[in-house]
This record gives sequence, structure tokens and C-alpha cells, in this order.
Amino acid sequence: MEVILLDKVMSLGQLGDVVNVKPGYARNFLISKGKAVRASKENLKQFEERRMELERGMAQRLSRAQKRADSMAGLALEIPVRAGDGGKLFGSVGLQDIVDAAVASGIDIDRSEVRMADGPIRATGEYQVEIQVHPDVVRSVTVKVFSSDSQGV
Repeated sequence: MEVILLDKVMSLGQLGDVVNVKPGYARNFLISKGKAVRASKENLKQFEERRMELERGMAQRLSRAQKRADSMAGLALEIPVRAGDGGKLFGSVGLQDIVDAAVASGIDIDRSEVRMADGPIRATGEYQVEIQVHPDVVRSVTVKVFSSDSQGV
């Protein structure tokens, strides 16, 4: 199914690109989230009429995302966990744990913005986790996972 992108979509294209995607992806994600419309002559004409408005909106979202990323500069999240003698966790630290720690420190992020390249954290230590607040804006934050027994918490 061909769609016209109304926003930049990671690994798919830029604003105004006409791309061919699977129908389910188009219907269930792109069109329902307002990121695309079906490619037709009339939709293409409407898009060209709205292009400047869409570009302004995209620039505003980028500016807001940059401000959010700047507020995360130097952010270090501390997550107390139960761990064994060798530093191996009883369980793991996942997306929601990182989101909860960020919210507790006053930074509002969503689960879909957290990028953990190596998967869940399974040992104590210091890790770098990326927060992607916009397709063009990614901020790296430090996550310190420590045994709650050793901190007296």
C-alpha cells in the first residue's frame, strides 16, 4: 500500500515521501497515528497545500524535543535492586524500571522512547541507555544499578 508521510518516520522516510508499506502497518500505525495518509491524487494535492503548515509543525516538535533532551543532560538514574554476591540481579532492570526512575527524578519519558541495545540489565554496574525523544534527537543517560543491600536502603 502506498502512503504519503506526514511526518518523519524512523527507517521509512521524510515528510512528503511516498512509500510502499504493508497494509497492516499503514492502517494500524501510520494512518491511525496521523503519520501518513493513503497515496492518491487528491491526498497528494491536499498534502502540497498543507506542506508549509506540516513543516512548521515538524520544526516545532523538533525544537520541543531538543529542549527535552537538553533537560536530560548529565542525568544519572540510580536504580536499587536485589542482587546476589557476584552482582547478578534477582530478575532484571527493564524499560519500565528506567521510566520509573526517570519520572522519580523529575524527567517525563515514555517506554517507547527508551532504547536498550543490549536488552534488560542483569547485573549491577553503570550502563549507558539512549532516550530517543524524536527521530532526530537521542540523548544518552547513565543508569547506575546497585544492590539495595549494600546501600542500606
